[in-house]
Amino acid sequence: MSAATTRSRTPDRLCAEAVDLARAAAEEAAAPGVVGEHIGLVSEGDRVVTHFFECKELGYRGWRWAVTVARASRARVVTVDEAVLLPGPDALLAPEWVPWSERLRPGDLGPGDLLPTDADDLRLEPGYTGVDEPPSDSAVSGEMAELVEAEDAEVTAGTPAHLPAVPLRGSIAAVAEELGLRRARVLSRYGLHTAADRWEEAFGPKTPMAQAAPASCVSCGFLMPIGGSLGQAFGVCANEFSPADGRVVSLAYGCGGHSEAAVMPKPPQPAPPVVDETRVDPFPLRPAADSGSVPEAEDESAAELGHS
Repeated sequence: MSAATTRSRTPDRLCAEAVDLARAAAEEAAAPGVVGEHIGLVSEGDRVVTHFFECKELGYRGWRWAVTVARASRARVVTVDEAVLLPGPDALLAPEWVPWSERLRPGDLGPGDLLPTDADDLRLEPGYTGVDEPPSDSAVSGEMAELVEAEDAEVTAGTPAHLPAVPLRGSIAAVAEELGLRRARVLSRYGLHTAADRWEEAFGPKTPMAQAAPASCVSCGFLMPIGGSLGQAFGVCANEFSPADGRVVSLAYGCGGHSEAAVMPKPPQPAPPVVDETRVDPFPLRPAADSGSVPEAEDESAAELGHS
């Protein structure tokens, strides 16, 4: 271990005592009244010390003013190197910045918003191949693209009014246009799988609604089939009373609005009572002696016992 390294661990006495000089530098850099108490110092090297002061600025909890002072060799005058505001060990920091493409969530796109798609988006692949190679002096050729990137410029064949609106006749792009295949990119297998997973999670057989459904959507009359490879596993619900109305649903999904759901029989209703209001039933005020369930006693001994 060198002598210079050993000396750097011990703060210089004159620099360590220059607390007032450091405070004055911090107050000059900060707003009035935001520089607090002196909370420590650290040796940065030979005759270089950084003083820390508490920061009272609102919203900067745990931050501190750091003022670095130093002096020349064999000099007794201490000077200020810099004064900055730095976060402490328990400082309140802003969250790590995340690119907008990673912050975007479904439903964030609003009217008038534009969502650029990367050229190497894994969800897409070329819609057709074999397009004629553009001329070497074309604005979209590989050579010109490299030149544009190197010069940080934008090269076009002219003003937007002079650019061709349709592909040249006889090219593969023109044939694709006539056949209705004029899409530069279509869904890739990765894009199909991610869409299927997303739809399966929202309206699939594992949802609580599907678990309690009387039957699946594959036998429902409200299911509208879709084309493409995903049509083998998904369709569109057209039942206005279903929670999936207008949504892409799995064929294994289901809900209580199934078109062939069994009709529950109504519980039987008892017949209304028939009351004959024209007949009068006599009720005697004093019943006869022989009208009870026990025969009338013939001797006095049985009469004394009575009956219940």
